[in-house]
Amino acid sequence: MVSSPNLNRCFVVAFLVSSVTRLYAEPERVDFSSQIRPLLNKHCTSCHGGVKQASDLSFIYEQQVLDSGIIEPGNPQESELLHRITTTDPDLRMPPVEEHPEPLSRREVELITLWIEQGAEWDGHWAFRKPAPPDVPDVNDTLWSNTALDRFVLAKLENEGLRPTDESEPTEWLRRVSFDLIGLPPTEQELLSFLDACESNSDNRLATYQAEVDRLLVSPHFGERWASMWLDLARYADSQGYEKDNHRHAWPFRDWVIAAFNADMPFDEFTLKQLAGDLLPEPTADDLIATLFHRNTQTNDEGGTDDEEFRVAAVIDRINTTWTVWMGTTFGCVQCHSHPYDPFRHEEFYQFMAMLNNTADHDLSNDYPTLTYPENKDKQELESTVALTREHKALREQLNREGVALAEGCADWTKLFPTEVSSSHGELEITDDHLVRVVGGTIPANSRYFVKTTATELRALRVEILPESDDPAKWPERGSVLSQIKLTLELADGTSQPVEIHDVIADYLAGPFDPKDSLQENHQGFGGYPKLHGPRWAVFVLKQPLAPPAGAVLSLELHQKASTSGGQSIHLRRFGLTSSADPAWSSLVAAEDRGVRQEELQSLAASLQQLKGTPIPIMQTRSRDYSRPTRTFIRGNWQTRGDLVVAGVPETLHELDLANPGRTELAEWLVADDNPLTARVLVNRIWSELFGIGLVETLEDFGSTGTPPSHPALLDHLAVQLQQEHTWHIKPFLRDLVLSSTYRQANRITPELLERDPRNRLLARGPRTRLTAEMVRDQALVTAGKLSPKIGGPSVMPPQPEGVWQAVYSGAKWKAATDADRYRRALYTYWRRTSPYPSFMTFDSPSREVCSPRRIATNTPLQALVTLNDPVYVELSEHLAVRVMDRADSLPEDWIREAYLIVTQNQLTNTTVTELVALFEATRSEYEKAVDSEAETDHDRAAMTVVASAILNLDEALVK
Repeated sequence: MVSSPNLNRCFVVAFLVSSVTRLYAEPERVDFSSQIRPLLNKHCTSCHGGVKQASDLSFIYEQQVLDSGIIEPGNPQESELLHRITTTDPDLRMPPVEEHPEPLSRREVELITLWIEQGAEWDGHWAFRKPAPPDVPDVNDTLWSNTALDRFVLAKLENEGLRPTDESEPTEWLRRVSFDLIGLPPTEQELLSFLDACESNSDNRLATYQAEVDRLLVSPHFGERWASMWLDLARYADSQGYEKDNHRHAWPFRDWVIAAFNADMPFDEFTLKQLAGDLLPEPTADDLIATLFHRNTQTNDEGGTDDEEFRVAAVIDRINTTWTVWMGTTFGCVQCHSHPYDPFRHEEFYQFMAMLNNTADHDLSNDYPTLTYPENKDKQELESTVALTREHKALREQLNREGVALAEGCADWTKLFPTEVSSSHGELEITDDHLVRVVGGTIPANSRYFVKTTATELRALRVEILPESDDPAKWPERGSVLSQIKLTLELADGTSQPVEIHDVIADYLAGPFDPKDSLQENHQGFGGYPKLHGPRWAVFVLKQPLAPPAGAVLSLELHQKASTSGGQSIHLRRFGLTSSADPAWSSLVAAEDRGVRQEELQSLAASLQQLKGTPIPIMQTRSRDYSRPTRTFIRGNWQTRGDLVVAGVPETLHELDLANPGRTELAEWLVADDNPLTARVLVNRIWSELFGIGLVETLEDFGSTGTPPSHPALLDHLAVQLQQEHTWHIKPFLRDLVLSSTYRQANRITPELLERDPRNRLLARGPRTRLTAEMVRDQALVTAGKLSPKIGGPSVMPPQPEGVWQAVYSGAKWKAATDADRYRRALYTYWRRTSPYPSFMTFDSPSREVCSPRRIATNTPLQALVTLNDPVYVELSEHLAVRVMDRADSLPEDWIREAYLIVTQNQLTNTTVTELVALFEATRSEYEKAVDSEAETDHDRAAMTVVASAILNLDEALVK
């Protein structure tokens, strides 16, 4: 007898349910986030997720699943999902046999069965829920756990049958905390003072530790150390990126970051100033400089590139960076499709984009808009520049608004009929509706157009630029730009006379002019900053009414400017001409008040032109009157536009309840009390800086495919503590961490612990992490006694191997400093994106072309080749050798012990000192044989230099 499929199905499911019931006499609740969602991501979402939704089913969205009927909560027997994953029919089984030959394991099926039986509750992903203060667990060893942080750690250790490691030696802790807080090793004097304090206060060592931490937190070097972390996130560089990679004046932003960390600026304020400092009421120069965070995007100055394409690329980079830095989420893939695993829809990417899409920058080689930073770096002069720029912008926009209102209210615009057209490049034609049209494609930049039209009485002339299509979705995003116009009246007797233009009024889409744009000289043109798609217009108001005699024609010469297009062809397809004889235009010209304000505007512009200094890129918003419309990009292609979107944030997160939010509202949303991610992401990043690995290892991905937290309750406790108890202040938060028993553990490992927890995820021992690229250099400088104490200022060029830096276009060269700048901290080294400082790259630093949320530490032979052979380390090894030989006893062993103490803050073991003395003797012998006996060579110094280099390369020297 052949059994029915339905009977088979019921039997299989009933068997599973009974098995689960037997297996779990009192089954615990199945957790959707940690047990079911990973199974769905692993087996289902490739076909039923955010990218592909076969059968209109996505396992990312709860309502879609419930509406599909594939799950019957509480009733596994009637759930199609369970039938599909258990059937032996290859045509019905999920996941499909051809893609996944092996079915779900029995354990996986049991979990899904139990979950459905328990009601199929669909919890949101843990990271998308606001952290609540967790209960601090009880522990057995109350003496060790002197903080809530320690009790969370100890509770897990006790649950695992483990105990914490004993407290580290004071010297080990001092080296660790000094690097972690200021990025530098303790000096000999600091080491001796600390050890003396420990000895004199042996009954209360914690108080000594607290005093040492307080000293480090107020050090000006604190800001330098933490700025180094932030500059990776901000993709800070001294160059623009891409092929030419020309110089960019960005160092004032670095100085601002250093000062912000030193002042312990609350992180919510730190966020607001970087994302929207220019939008604060009466922003200061520092507020504007802070916005360079999102001007660190790359600029493509290569010939033939499309400014609009790379403006869009910069905006997309700002979106991705914002989500990486503050939200720790892989939002970038939503540019092309809905998120494969997390509940972020494709259109939500562009709703978020709308909040960042209204800035004035436009991939220009001069990095416009900029703030002129005075050559003398005088702060008062800088603030005067800010006030002058603000006044000029406000007056310019006021005058233009008045003109726009008149232009839009004018009722007598009359079409002019072109009679003859030509172009310096390409072909023009006159259409049936009396427009001038480009024939056969686009016209190159730097083209000129010549149009003659029958002259009529006019007081104003309007040029309208039109795209080829009347469908807004098909408008090209490249700029349809005219940069200059010249009017001439050609008389019947063959003579001609120029027509003077008094005023230029541009539509709101044209936006505010760059005051340094030469197009504004003598009001003979209107600017193309920034270029936008769609209809555009500009009105040229004549100085005197024009009533041409019989037979005269009006000749227009229109220019298209290469510098506003990247030197490429532009999608200028159609333009039309209209005129107006409305007396209101003459009244505008004659208006005494407007004339006074125009003279004032010209005076302000002249003052801005005369400013001398460094142009610093800053953010500048465009008025909402001429804000950019934002559309979805179909499959992420910026040239294929979809529907218009309204600015907003993903629905799955906390609300942003505002009709038309901008960058200010975005910044406030990121640090709002209801934001589930920002505080978690920040404390996790700080934890990673101290312990070498985050509580969530994937700093850049808190989503459902990122690594789950090793200590979820601890992560939430720290997030709430930073946000509420410390009100976003980082210094007191760091103080708590480095004084905790967890941090103060020694880094000793037993074979058992190595097998149980090789990566120290349970925190049963203290951190032992490699120095960063910057710390390796800075330690060598400190130990050699050569570190420059200077804080801030322009980037410097220390020595680097010859032939590394190739500046093909600019002709720039790496000029190694010969003064104290040679010994500046690594933070100040010139950072060229296409050719970063080579020793930094070898020690895992990024190129900073994009945001870099995590450096993954490596240990390769190349690193030893750098520290043994790089000219910087050779020179500093010699300085270290001279330093110990000048002040220690005459025996080589004393020099070696002194050098080792300076570098590692520890005493040498007898075995190691024997090996290093042998190295010294062998090296000196080699020098004595190789060097001409008549040459004046200090063999001891040369040999000690080799030993100093070896010490700087020891494992004890390269870890915290």
